[in-house]
Amino acid sequence: MTNSFGEFSRARMFFVIGSNMTEAHPVASTFVKNAVQNGAALIVADPRRHKLAEFADIHLGLKVGSDIALLNGLMHVLIKENLYDRDFVENHTEDFDKLAAVVETYPPERAADITGIDAAAIVETARRLASVKPVMVCYTLGITEHTCGRNNVVSVANLQMLLGNMGAECGGVNPLRGQNNVQGACDMGALPNVFPGYQAVVDPAAREKFEKFWNVDHLPDQNGLMIPHMMEGLEKRKVRAFWIFGENLANTEPDITKVEKELGSAEFLICQDIFFNETTRFADVVFPAAAWSENDGTFTNSERRVSRVRTASPPPGEARPNWWIFREIAKRFGQEWESESGQDIWDNEISQLAPALGGIKYHRIEEDGLQWPCPSMDHPGTGFLHGKGSFTRGRGQFLPAEWTPPAEVPCEAFPYVLSTGRRLYHYHTRTQTGRCSGLNDLLGEETADISPVDAGRLGIAQGEYIRVSSRRGQVRVRAKVTEEVPEGMVWMAFHFRENNANWLANPAFDPITLTAEYKACAVNIEKQA
Repeated sequence: MTNSFGEFSRARMFFVIGSNMTEAHPVASTFVKNAVQNGAALIVADPRRHKLAEFADIHLGLKVGSDIALLNGLMHVLIKENLYDRDFVENHTEDFDKLAAVVETYPPERAADITGIDAAAIVETARRLASVKPVMVCYTLGITEHTCGRNNVVSVANLQMLLGNMGAECGGVNPLRGQNNVQGACDMGALPNVFPGYQAVVDPAAREKFEKFWNVDHLPDQNGLMIPHMMEGLEKRKVRAFWIFGENLANTEPDITKVEKELGSAEFLICQDIFFNETTRFADVVFPAAAWSENDGTFTNSERRVSRVRTASPPPGEARPNWWIFREIAKRFGQEWESESGQDIWDNEISQLAPALGGIKYHRIEEDGLQWPCPSMDHPGTGFLHGKGSFTRGRGQFLPAEWTPPAEVPCEAFPYVLSTGRRLYHYHTRTQTGRCSGLNDLLGEETADISPVDAGRLGIAQGEYIRVSSRRGQVRVRAKVTEEVPEGMVWMAFHFRENNANWLANPAFDPITLTAEYKACAVNIEKQA
């Protein structure tokens, strides 16, 4: 997030796109709802009329995968009616002409054809967005989990720069992270292209710094593989060993049949987790890891706040902290890592190597944590980024994007669009929440959410078992007939193994981020005999 949760209560308008915050980020959604009840305006753009839409002044029920057309249509109106922030654009951005040339080709009528939203609603929304300053934009995986996910993200940023909503309190672009510490994992270099603190692997100066500190020669000078390439490499034996750390890939990746074949091909597979799960079935070695409440360390949340995590109880049996497991394996490879605790690692390594984290030490985050960038010991942390329109690269760069359809669109054999996500009562593949009887009482099985129109046409009753099929497989699941879902759409989650949406999902990926298109594939639905 460029901004902070603490600003939500003071925000005057939210534009939430591609996010069912009520179920996927319930605490953050409470902040939004409280702000709305105190007078803030809310615009929600999402194919489903989910719970947050009930609080919205405007709900834009766009077709799945048409976000860029909507955003370009909004920007077309802002430029055509001279409603954009000309001062911000002229003094803090570049390549406006390139953006204007692309969005010129998205008049509201064309955007309406692609999105299914009435052209007048697009015009009204653009005018509303320009009437309040600043506006906070929030988005989540409904934006990123598409083959055009990267272009969706840059289009959101284009909109906020055009409106002059960057570098200000209660503005910015605010992606809500999907897990409690995914921000922290990225910050620590758990990405194939950066060292801790987002220092590029391909930068010779960065490599030299880390080689010297870690006392190693010749760190790789090319980016590593991303997950899809790793998985494909298992079958081709280009990847000889595979270490899966805290992830149940057998249930979370699209096209489970394909994924399990790849996992089954692994020459040597290690899993490091807190419970056995569907993925550990393929492992040669399973390292039992301590759970979050059994660890001492830090988490970093969506707003870049580094907070302390303290041990509430010792790990059971042979379970050990993750850092301890990695250190012991390194020792077998001849590396002696001196750190004896999470604090050692943070204070004496991470904060020394990552300039943006240089001012964050354990004794400074005992209370409410600190938000990076925090480069020095007297720095208070940074609540919002790009202050006064000053971007890291200097000027903000407009990156215009053309709309592209999902990799799979409805056809005669598969006439419905399946979109997937999370429900409130379970977390991911239930490796943690599935062992909680109370949560299983609240949600004990998966459903396929369909519209009353489709249910009526197919003669499907509420709660009746149906078959949902795609080019990759089929599942038997109960129908949930709901007004939240528009005609022609099916919505499912991936919490339960037997009717997991990922048996059906399409392993098509964004060409740059290699994020899978979980939000769109073609399926059929049928009554069960």
